[in-house]
Amino acid sequence: MDLRGASAESLAVLTDELGGPAGDATVAATLADDLFSVAHTLRTEGSLRRFVTDGSVPAQAKQGLVGEVLAGKIGEAALGIVSTAVGRRWTATRDLADSLEHLSVVAAVKSAGSDTARLSDELFTVASTITATPSLRDALSDPVRSTADKSQLVQALLAGRALPATVTLVQQALSGSYRTVSAALDDYQKTVAEVHGQSVATVRVARELTEADARRLEQALSSQYGRPIHLNLVVDPAVLGGIRVEIGDDVIDGTVSSRLDDARRHIAG
Repeated sequence: MDLRGASAESLAVLTDELGGPAGDATVAATLADDLFSVAHTLRTEGSLRRFVTDGSVPAQAKQGLVGEVLAGKIGEAALGIVSTAVGRRWTATRDLADSLEHLSVVAAVKSAGSDTARLSDELFTVASTITATPSLRDALSDPVRSTADKSQLVQALLAGRALPATVTLVQQALSGSYRTVSAALDDYQKTVAEVHGQSVATVRVARELTEADARRLEQALSSQYGRPIHLNLVVDPAVLGGIRVEIGDDVIDGTVSSRLDDARRHIAG
């Protein structure tokens, strides 16, 4: 997350606090649901959001209120984190809800245990499928359909086929806190990588790489960037040959189509 000043400091404190209870996969799964629920409540209840982010209100008063409002609705672990959160200072009002959503994603990632590579792949696959399937994209973005209805659609599509953490995160992506569901899933996938000290590389190739070639590319990129790299492989016949690698703002374009475009520009110039 790109937070500044007091908000960045507060998120760092909360991330450390999350680490203890989220070490248990079952607890982490409950935390993910609870923290996301609180983030949603803060976004929809303006008076509550303004009160708990008001720097002039004593922390004790804010913590007392959330204790009354949320007691019995979320678990003790989540309530402790939320209590700490409202007692901290935030640079912008929306940073509190955004941070709680981020923490819910981190908790969901931790609930996947050793299956985080699969989780990352599944999030990428779902995002790609939504982008490539207009009917599904329209169904998930239709303002007339309720979030509950969309959530049921996701459950029907993914239950038994994807990790519970994947289903949780795709359902969270429906909340509207991001511009699109795919944008939310892209950001969630970055969080998966960050939790495990990785970066994500989107690799476009004309045809599927062999497992050995993918492993060599992953090792080469990891060595170049000094940290583990998780590959998202996209087969795109338009590249003709070679590969195009995108890591954050970096683009390594070694495709035939790119070289042909360069040649055309050179001739035209």
